[in-house]
Amino acid sequence: MTQAASVALVTGGSGGIAPAVAKVLIEDGHRVILTARREEPLQAAADKLAAETGAEVAAISSDALDPASVKALVQTIIGRFGRIDILVNAAASSTPIGGAIEEVNVSALIGDLDTKVGGYLRYSQAVVPTMKAQGHGRIVNIGGLTGRSSDTLSGLRNAAVTHLTKVLADQLGPTGITVNAVHPGIVRTPHLDELFAEMAHDQSSTPEAVEAEFVANIPTRRVLQPEEIGRAIAFLVSPHATSVNGESVTVDGGYSRGIYL
Repeated sequence: MTQAASVALVTGGSGGIAPAVAKVLIEDGHRVILTARREEPLQAAADKLAAETGAEVAAISSDALDPASVKALVQTIIGRFGRIDILVNAAASSTPIGGAIEEVNVSALIGDLDTKVGGYLRYSQAVVPTMKAQGHGRIVNIGGLTGRSSDTLSGLRNAAVTHLTKVLADQLGPTGITVNAVHPGIVRTPHLDELFAEMAHDQSSTPEAVEAEFVANIPTRRVLQPEEIGRAIAFLVSPHATSVNGESVTVDGGYSRGIYL
C-alpha cells in the first residue's frame, strides 16, 4: 500500500475539530471521506476543504446511532474507493451533561454515551472486515480530558472511549489493525468560543478574561489549534507508528497534570 492510495473516513465531519483533522490527512496524501448526520453542513465542510486543498473530498451522510446507516456508508465507500485504511472517530454531541446529581437527565446521559461510544463502536465494526481483508488498518478515537476529571458527568463517555480503544487494540492488533485514542485539550473551535461566552455571561465577565484564566493554566500558555490534533493523528496512522497500539495520547500543551503510566 502506498501512502497516496490510502482512504480515510472521518466521522463527525461537519464541525468541531474533524475538518481540520481531515485537512491534515489530505495534506499527507490521504483521500478523505467526511461523514455526519446532517447533509447540508457536511457538504459545506467538504466543499470548503476541497477549495482549501485542491483535493476531492467526498461527503456521505450517515447516522452514528443507526447500524444500517453506518454499514451502508462503508459499503458505498468500498464500492467507490475499493478500500478503507483509516477511521477517525470524532462524532459526538457537543452538549456537556453535568450539574446536581439529583437533576441529571439519565436518558440524555445514556443517549450521549450511545452517540459517541456506541457510534465509535458501530463505525469500527463496519470498517474492520475490509481492514482485516487488507491486513492493514488504523483506527483513531477522539476522546477528551473530561474523562480524567469529575467536573462533568458526561466525561463518562471519554473514559469509556479509552476503555473501548484498549479492547479494540487487543483484539485487532494481530490482524494488522492498530487502535489508539487522542485526547485533545483546549482547542480553538466555534464551540469553545460559545463556551467562553456562556461562562463570561454567568460570571459577569468577558470571553477574553475567561480564556485568559484557562490559558494561565496551560504550560504552553495558548489555546491549541485543531490542526495540532490532526498532526498527532497523522502520526498515529503513518508507517512511523506501526507499534503504537492501544495508547491514549494527550495533546493539550501540558494542561492535564496527572501522571499516567
